[in-house]
Amino acid sequence: MSMRLRKLIGLFGILGFIVLYIAAVVRIAAYVPDHGVWQAAFYGLAGISWGIPILPLISWMNRGR
Repeated sequence: MSMRLRKLIGLFGILGFIVLYIAAVVRIAAYVPDHGVWQAAFYGLAGISWGIPILPLISWMNRGR
């Protein structure tokens, strides 16, 4: 598989994952208490956690150089 095709597939994979991840975060956020500390902790964790599942896809995209 060419590098260009891998990057194209990875692009759509990442975009699809981000859309699903945002939808999940929005649904879960409805259950977070309205206290500022809880919201800051939740959104801080949600803002960092999306990168962990993406790493294998990025690694696959860059394989074969």
